Formats: sequence, C-alpha cells, structure tokens
Amino acid sequence: MSDRAHMQRALDVAATGVGWTGENPSVGCVLVRDGVVLGQARTGDTGRPHAEEQAIEGAGDVRGAAAYVTLEPCAKRSNGAASCTDRLIAAGVARVVIAARDPHPFAAGVGVERLQAAGVRVEFGVLEEEARAQNAEFFARWEQS
Repeated sequence: MSDRAHMQRALDVAATGVGWTGENPSVGCVLVRDGVVLGQARTGDTGRPHAEEQAIEGAGDVRGAAAYVTLEPCAKRSNGAASCTDRLIAAGVARVVIAARDPHPFAAGVGVERLQAAGVRVEFGVLEEEARAQNAEFFARWEQS
C-alpha cells in the first residue's frame, strides 16, 4: 500500500472521533511495517489518551515501523505524561509520516525536531488538506492565536 492509502486509513480512524475529543483534535495513527498494519487508534473520547499512545500499546513491537499520523505528534503533555514524540522514539519507529503540522504550542515543530534528532525520518503533507478539513475548528482556534 502507498503512503496515501495508509494516511487515508489514519484519517478514516480519526473520523470516528470527530466531535468526541473535547478541545483536542481527533487524530488517527496507523503503524505499518513491511506493508502490514501493526496497530491503529484515534484520540480517545474527551481527548485522552492520544492516538499514538494507544496505537503503540495495541501493536506491541513496532521497531522499524512507519507511523502515519494525521497531525504532528505532541512534544509536551499538559498532564505530565510522556509526549507522543517521546513514545514514538522509545518504541523505535523508523519513519513518521505526518499529514498536517500542529500549530498548538505543545507541538509546533518541537516534536519533529526531536524525532529527527533521534534519527527518525519525518515526512509531511500526505493528505494534508483532508487532515486540516477534518479538524478545521482546531486549526482555526490555534492559527489565530
């Protein structure tokens, strides 16, 4: 499957949470290694737990996998828990494909820098318009700030 197909799957997973995640966006994460989907999840109802966190926990060993996420992984959490960036690094993913950059101060490029510094390949823009449309209210709120 192509990057677009895996990202579409992440968008489809995230779509089931739109309107249920409070002020957080509904994010989808799909973990793939050698063309096999290892795990997938969306942001939990009320905004916790995050998609990446659940996908990693449900997948088991994801070393060397690619993570397809509809929004840039957070680099900080308001509740003090490990960020999604830190979880992806600790899990050993080799590549993170991100549909849209996150304007929230808890992400906003910091997580991407940390991923790249850890040797994780990061790519942007796969189905970006679709991801932005899916969480249009979130983007409108944080891009005005």
